[in-house]
Formats: sequence, structure tokens, C-alpha cells
Amino acid sequence: MKRFNLPNPPKELLEALQAIKQHFIYAGAFSAAINILQLAPIIYMMQIYDRVIPSNSGSTLLMLTILIVVLLLAIGAFEWVRSFLLVYASRKIEMSLRDRVFNATFKLALLSPTKGNTQAINDLVSLRQFLTGNGIYAFFDLPWFPIYLGVMFLFHPTYGFLTLFAVFVMAGLAILTDYVTSARLKDANINLAKSNVHLNNSLRNAEVIEAMGMTRSIREQQQQYSEAVLRAQTDASKMAGFLAAMSKTFRQLVQSLILGLGAYLALKNEVSSGAMVAGSLLMGRALAPIDMLVSIWKSFTQARGQYERLCELLEQLPPEDDRMQLPAPVGNLVLDNLYVTPPNSKNLVLRGINLELAAGEALGVIGPSASGKSSLARAILGIWPAANGKVRLDGADISAWNRTELGPYIGYLPQDIELFDGTIADNICRFGERDPNQIVAAAQMAGVHDLILQQPNGYDTVIGGAGGILSGGQRQRIGLARAIYGSPKLLVLDEPNSNLDEQGERELVQALRRVKESGCTLIVISHRMMVLAVVDKILVLKDGSMLTCGTREQVLAQLAQPAAKLGSAV
Repeated sequence: MKRFNLPNPPKELLEALQAIKQHFIYAGAFSAAINILQLAPIIYMMQIYDRVIPSNSGSTLLMLTILIVVLLLAIGAFEWVRSFLLVYASRKIEMSLRDRVFNATFKLALLSPTKGNTQAINDLVSLRQFLTGNGIYAFFDLPWFPIYLGVMFLFHPTYGFLTLFAVFVMAGLAILTDYVTSARLKDANINLAKSNVHLNNSLRNAEVIEAMGMTRSIREQQQQYSEAVLRAQTDASKMAGFLAAMSKTFRQLVQSLILGLGAYLALKNEVSSGAMVAGSLLMGRALAPIDMLVSIWKSFTQARGQYERLCELLEQLPPEDDRMQLPAPVGNLVLDNLYVTPPNSKNLVLRGINLELAAGEALGVIGPSASGKSSLARAILGIWPAANGKVRLDGADISAWNRTELGPYIGYLPQDIELFDGTIADNICRFGERDPNQIVAAAQMAGVHDLILQQPNGYDTVIGGAGGILSGGQRQRIGLARAIYGSPKLLVLDEPNSNLDEQGERELVQALRRVKESGCTLIVISHRMMVLAVVDKILVLKDGSMLTCGTREQVLAQLAQPAAKLGSAV
């Protein structure tokens, strides 16, 4: 029975489920009323056959008809209320978990970029949809099967035993459906996640793919993932469809057989003519939840997989503890014997880095490719946790800060510039509350104000994630404006001049001078020397280790010496 066991939910998921427990209790109560009232049409039909027709009583027929109309209207009202309760419960559970699942998904993307996708968010939405679908009603109606079975035994013991036999057969078909489809659907979901990641990566690099004629190869690779998904889903659907058809056919068969059985018993005067027909109707009602379970088993299996993945994600990435609010940072930065490994890796990319920067100082970081420069930027910002040692901002471990509170005081320009869907103004103000004065001030400090005014709608020009109508250099300049928006106290720029021409680089140097004059602690990673004119200190990295660090004049003098003394640093 392990196949039917669900994992214990993590605390926040358990709290979300407990918050909607009352909704399911009330839905269960309405289900009880609905299932009891479902006996009314059967009793109505029996009374017509056994009382109205033999007595030829029109008044009895009228009263029975009025009563059944009222009861059926009540059933409809109860079903509507039950549906409303489940819709509200599913909405509530998504709203209570939405932020938590988003944060966990975002954190997973930081720690494991290859695993970063929207599957968890999609799982939450799909789980909500399952809770509002018709299939969930089968679980509410199933517990009332014993009531129907008891009534069947009251009609005649043979009715009851035939119904029990039908239930065992259909339950066996439900278990068999789960057995033959679960593994296939799990494989399909795994391959679907891989397919989505591959497709998203391909679309982000569409220009490279098109330029180098890689479209066919990428498409074939994508088709392999799609074929794996399609194959698994097709196999599962074929088996589920076959078993669902068998279940439906068997149900119709036993309903017909019980009608024949009722006729036989009526001929022997063991049941009335009304009970003869009622037995078939009642069996149909008793078997309906089981028949529905078989037909929706694929959806149930998928919902169970979604629930298990959500549990796994939330257990793997627990929520961060609330941290006491710290004073606004000034910008004093200390790296104390810092060792860093990338997420999910044991390979050290930085070893024993020691550094002190006073508020308002500027540091240049140089070194050959793969020397650890970008890794140092991620560690300083707290994106990658330290394997050993500390990164301290104003004396506090960078990991001790509340990221939402610290964010406005941090500016970051990565190598790969990613702008977001929205206006230029939205991108600069980080999609927070618009402050036109600060937006313009950041653009002017970054030297991009005039360029923005030349766009079709100025600051209100809508751009896509890839920058749309903007060139690489323009995206980089807007990214710089975003980084310095709000006058941050710590600014980390990773290759800020990689897409700039000589004129653009001179303007960048002027912008960095203005930033430094504002009292911001500045860290610039660069392969090119012009931008180093604004720094006070230079750190040289090689193979993840600190080759040298000192004032700009000292390090540049050392670099001017024969390469044998420092190795190939840049």
C-alpha cells in the first residue's frame, strides 16, 4: 500500500491544509445531505410503480411530484454550495502557499541554476485546479457507498452481493490503473521539466542558434525530450483509457444484469416491480463514485505527484528565519579568509581571500579568465554562501541581512544583462514604487538619460526581457542605472564595459566617478584598464587565490614589472 501513502507535509503546507479543513468538513456535510437526498428519485420511482399506478391515484402522484421537485432543487442548491466551498478552499490554499513556493523556486534557481524552472508554481496551480474539478467529488461520495449497499441488501440479499462483487472488480481496476500509469506519468513529468528548461535556454539564445545554423540540431534535441514525454503520456493514457472503458462497460453490464435479476425475483414475488427498477438505479448510484475514480485516476495520479514534488521542494528549501532589522548599511566591507564553492559543488573557486574596504572606497578586481572574479562578486553579494570565512557588511555577516531590507542599498550589474518585461522606467526603479526624480537621477548618473529620451516613448518605452529594441551597450547602461538607483551603499559591477566602445567606456568612467563621490563603496571587475582609473585599490586573482592586493599605484607598478613576478594576471 506504499503506493497510496502520501508524504508528511512540511509545516507551511500542513498549516495551509489545516486552514481549509473547515471547508472540507462543510463540503463533507453537504455531500452527506446530497447522497441521502439522492435516494429520493429512487423512492419516488418506487412509489409510482408500487402505489400510484396500482391505486390509480392522481393526488398521490401530484404530492409525490411536488415533493421530488423540492428535493431535487435542494440537491442542486447543496451541490452549488459544495462547489463554492471547494473553489474557495482551493483559492485559499494557493494564496497561502504562492509566496512560499515562489521563494523556494527562486532559491532553487540560485542554488541550482540547471534546476530552475516554473514546475513548482505550475504544480501548485494544477493542484488547485484538481481540488475544484469533478474528480474530487468522487472522494466525497465514496464514503456513502455503505448506505447504498445497505439499502440494496434491504431490497434483496442477492442485490447486495452482486453490488459487492461489482465494487471489488471496479476497485481492482482502479488499483490496476494506478499501478500501470504512475511510473509512466512520473517519467513524463521528469522529461517535461527537462524539455521546458531546454526550450527556455534555446529561446534565450535564439540569435546564436540562428547565426551558426544550429536550429536543426537544437530542434532535434528538443524533439527527443518531447518524444520521451509523448511516449510516456501516450502509454499511460492508452492504459488508463482501456481500463476506464472496461470499468464503464462492466458498470453498464452489471446494471443491466441486476435489472434482469430484479425481473426474475419479481416473477417469483420476492421483490416488487418498483424494487426491480430501483435496484438498477441504486446500483448505478452506488458504483458512480468508483467509476469516476477509475476515469479520473490519471488526474489523481498527477495531482499526487504534484503534491509530492511540492512537499519535496518545501522540505529541501525551508523558509528563512525572520531576522532582526539592522541599521541601514554605510558600506564598510570586510572579506575574512573567504573560501567559496559554487552551489551543489565541492570544488573551491575562491581560497583565503582577505580584504577590507572602507565606505566610499573603490576596488578594481582583475585576473585571467576562470580566476574567480565573478564568483567573488556573487559571494560579496551573498548570492553564493561562503564555504568558510565571512563576508561582512558593516560588521554583520552578509547572510544575516534581510534581503528585502538590504536590497535597496545594494547595486549589481552582472556580466549577462537581463532586463525584464516592462518599461524602461520600471526596469530602472526595480519594479518598485516609481519615483520619477530618482529614476531620472539614476539615468543621468549612468549617462543614459539622453539615450532614453530618444526612445519611442522615452522612459515609458516597453522592452522585453532581452532588451527588445536596445543594443547590448544600451542594455548595459540601463542595467547600470538600475544598479545605482536609490543611491546604494555597495555597488558591484561585473565587466560593466564589456559591450561599450571607447566613447561609452569614457562615459562609464565619468559615471563611476559620480557614484564614488556619492559615498558608495564600489567594486569593479574588468579586463580593461581604462575603468580602473576610478578605483583606489586593485585585487589580482589567479586560480581562485589572491595574487596581490594594494593601492592602484602599487599594483599597477607591480603589473608593469616582468610577467614572471606576478604571472599572467590579466
